[in-house]
This record gives sequence, structure tokens and C-alpha cells, in this order.
Amino acid sequence: MCSMPQSTADTPLTKIPQPSKPRRWAVLLAACAGQFLVVLDVSVVNVALPSMRADLGLSAAGLQWVLNAYTITFAGLMLLGGRAADLFGRKGTFLAGLGLFTLASLAGGLAQEGWQLIAARGAQGVGAAILSPATLTILTSSFPDGPARARAIGTWTAVGAGGGAAGGLVGGVLTETLSWRWVLLINVPVGAVVLLAAALWLSERRVRTGRRLDFPGALLVTVGLGATAYGVVETETVGWGSPQALGPLALGLLLLGLFVLVESKVRAPLVPLGVFRSGSVSASNVAMLVNGAAMFSMWFFLTLYMQNVLDYSPVQAGLGLVPASFTIVVGSKIAPRLMASAGARNLAMAGSFVSLVGCLWQTRMHEGGSYPLTVLVPSMLIALGAGLAGTPLATLATTGAPPENAGLMSGLINTSRTMGGALGLAVLSTIAASRTAGSEDPGELAAGFAHAFAASAGLLGVAVLVMLGFLPGRCGQRGLAHRLRRVHR
Repeated sequence: MCSMPQSTADTPLTKIPQPSKPRRWAVLLAACAGQFLVVLDVSVVNVALPSMRADLGLSAAGLQWVLNAYTITFAGLMLLGGRAADLFGRKGTFLAGLGLFTLASLAGGLAQEGWQLIAARGAQGVGAAILSPATLTILTSSFPDGPARARAIGTWTAVGAGGGAAGGLVGGVLTETLSWRWVLLINVPVGAVVLLAAALWLSERRVRTGRRLDFPGALLVTVGLGATAYGVVETETVGWGSPQALGPLALGLLLLGLFVLVESKVRAPLVPLGVFRSGSVSASNVAMLVNGAAMFSMWFFLTLYMQNVLDYSPVQAGLGLVPASFTIVVGSKIAPRLMASAGARNLAMAGSFVSLVGCLWQTRMHEGGSYPLTVLVPSMLIALGAGLAGTPLATLATTGAPPENAGLMSGLINTSRTMGGALGLAVLSTIAASRTAGSEDPGELAAGFAHAFAASAGLLGVAVLVMLGFLPGRCGQRGLAHRLRRVHR
């Protein structure tokens, strides 16, 4: 029988009063609405890209950066956003991030030149990076450890996953019925309502620690992650051996190495390197990165498969992904109950394995495929697995963090999820392109997508092994909070 020794060291450094139960659900609604918006905008512009190109005269490279400007700034600034929530207050950070995101959406929807749209998308990414960690931090500081927090994180995971999944459908409907501009302008009234609700419902949870923001560390990790992502994205068009891709990759890795060196020297680091001594924190983030890569790329490849191979319209393609969208929400919502009986590690591994099976099924996609067998069933398997794995991984990555580091841990797991999506899509798109060799033939395109899903299955297999080897079992989970608090001290 497992037991954990009790001591005064187990007492949290700072006690923060929890909001009442009615207010908790108001907090949950505001946090989930903010998360839905930032995740939705990762994918909502996909089906609107042809209309954007025709209206603004964008080049092929410029069109690509309509997507990348958002994803790279979002992922690269996530850690800074997470730490800002700890130092400057969760409510203030939430409102600032959502305000910037809403204003940038307005600017993008009104853009008259291609560069204006790309700049607005970059500003959206900055706002999202400030907002997204604050949404999870607000939940972890408002709900106590245990089933209530697990259910809240499950809902947050489901809403975020639903936002990513709904992007294609929402974008298709708005583009066909109104204009491509409304895939951005729709954020303005929604953002305004959420801003008002958050200002009324949220209470400040600032923990005064005397720390200052580590700007050198923030600059190094942001530029390092951004340069690395830029280099990987460039490989899709110029190849892995081109200096145009290798230069940013080398610069990014160098800056990330310098970041680790700086963090080991400064008194108040952006990321206390001691947190990675916990196998749970490290393995959870690695697993989330891999799952993010497989999950985000699935929606992209299936959208292209349905439109370019099965000849679906944008709205039809969006509707075709609705069952998978529903499935990931269901998986995320039932995950907290399954965690209680199966354990967080076992559920995370099982979810990733279910997604792996779905990816292997997708390797059989071909030009003459039918919707039920080549899209519906395998996509639902991948989505179900992602929903089941996301909640336990987020829980393991944030459990036991003291209040003053809650934003950091939330930023880490969100960075892993988003950067996994950005890097995974770039790598898997390169794998698909290497098979098609520039061909637009439907059969060749389907074969390229199948190759990408095979690579996704391999990555998910690695994730299962990482979780098996490094995530704590039931006994280890009981002592996780104790060890993390000592590490953070």
C-alpha cells in the first residue's frame, strides 16, 4: 500500500481563497470561451485562403504566412504569457490578451493589403499567447485539487479541441455565405462579450512573490522557438538541405541552448530548470507535443483529402469533420471519470494508442475511398484518443505546482501542444510532399497524405513508450504534488 510522508514542507507556500461554487462555473465559462477563440483561429482560415489570395493578391509564400504568422507567434510567446499571468495577475493578463486578440481580429478583417493581414495575424498570435495560459491558470487556481479540477480541465480540453476541430466548418460556412473577412471579424463581437463577462466574473488571483519578469530568458526562448519553427516551415517549400531552412534551424537551436544557460544562472528564471527533474512534467510535455503534432495535422490532411481528392466543397468538408469534433469532446468529458478508475498514466497511454490505431487506418486512404471508411471511422478513433489523452496529460503537467508557478506550468503544457501542432504540420507536410513530388493528381495526393499518417502513427508509438517509462503510476501520482513543491522551492 502506498503512502506519502507528511511534513510541514507539504504545505503550499501561499493559500489562495477559492471562489464559491456558482462563481466557479462562471469562471469556467469565461476561461473556456477564451480558449475556444484562440484555438479556433489556428485552423479557421484554412478554407478561406483561396478567397484571401484572390482579394488581396497574396503570393503563395504570403498565403502560407497567413497561417504561420499566427501559429509561430502563438507558440513562441506562450511561456512568456504563462509567466506574465503569475507575476501580473491572472485576470489582468486574461483581459489584456483577449483585448489584443480582439483588436487584431478587427484589423485582419479590415485589411486591404496582404502585409496588413499577415501583420494582424501575428498580432493575433501575440494576444493568444498571453490569453491561452491564463485560461488554464485561472482554472487551476479556482478549482481545488481533485475531481472538480479534473472535470474543469476536461471541459477546457474539450472546448479547446472542439475549437480546433470546428475551424474548418466555421470557416467554410462564413466564407461561402458572407466573406473571408468574417472568419476574423466574427471574433470581434464574441471577444467583446467575453471581455465584459470576464471583467465582471473573474476575481484577481495575483500572488506577490517579489520576482521580476526574466526578459533575457523570455527573448531567447521566444526568438529561439520562433526561428526553429520558421526553419521547419521553410522546409515545406525549399527542402531540408537548403540554407534558407538550415540557417533559421541552427539559429533557433543555438538560442535555445543559450536560454538553458541563462536560466541556470539568473536568480528569478522564466523557467526554473528544476521542474524538469520531475519525470512527470517532462514526459507529460513531450507526450503533449507529439499528440499535438498528430492531432493538428489530422484536420489539415483530412480537409485537403476531402476537397482535393473526394471533390467536396468547403462546407461539405467541414461537415465531414463534425463527427470527429463531437468525438473529441466526448473523450475529453469522460476522461476525468476514467482517470479515477484507470489512473492518469494508463488513460493517457490508452488514448494515444487509440489515436495510433486511427492513424494506421488512415494509411489506407486512396483516390476511390468512401467517406465512412476512409474519413469517418478512422478520424473518430484519432479524435477519441486525443480527447482521452489530453486531460490526464494536462493534469499531470500542472498538478502540485504552487500558486506562484501555476501560469508557468500552464504555459509549458500549452506551448507543447501548440508548438507540436506547428512543427508537426510542417514536418508531416514535407513527408507528404516528398511522396507526391508536386503532383496534383488525386491518387498521388492521397498516397502522400497516407505517408504522413504513417509517420504520425510512429510518433504516437514513441509517445506511448515515453509515458510508459517516465509518467508516474498510481503510487507516484500520490507523491507528485509533494515533489513538485519541493522542486519549485
